[in-house]
Amino acid sequence: MFNTALLDALKVLQNKQILLYPTDTVWGLGCDATCDEAVAKIFELKNRVESKSLVILVSSLEMLNSYIETIPEKAIHIITASEKPTTIIYNNPTRLASNTISSDNTIAIRIPTHDYCLDLINLFGKPIVSTSANISGEATPKSFSEISQPILEGVDYIVNLERDKITDKSSTILKLIGEDIEVIRD
Repeated sequence: MFNTALLDALKVLQNKQILLYPTDTVWGLGCDATCDEAVAKIFELKNRVESKSLVILVSSLEMLNSYIETIPEKAIHIITASEKPTTIIYNNPTRLASNTISSDNTIAIRIPTHDYCLDLINLFGKPIVSTSANISGEATPKSFSEISQPILEGVDYIVNLERDKITDKSSTILKLIGEDIEVIRD
């Protein structure tokens, strides 16, 4: 049996709308990562230029494999061995909204360790966007209470979970370049 927070969020994703939800890092703005129209709404709400990339969440290596043609062995090792949330930038994504893909044909993807996120992605059956719940250039909120009014008013649904959780952890972001690993954010 799925709870209301999952079913209501699922409807939002299916209707190309924006969701405000807790993640394994900070509160995130989310939508269907395969829908250009939904992704455009997030860029508009964040007042962010589309040339700045977004993070995508998938629920498993199998789902990742559906959107990345070749997953390097090094990436699989990092994903399975990492103890903290780790986002990896991959080359040549496929089947994702064009406005989620950077101009160099890369995409940042993470498999979260957060039960709500995993349940929602599995229920939806597709990747979702996960970008911090702030206007571009403003500080990333460390808790639900720090999320600005324009963000709260600009989303279509706010998940009623973990509103008292405080975190300042963002994911590590790694870019694989051949056999080398570049740390974009630690």
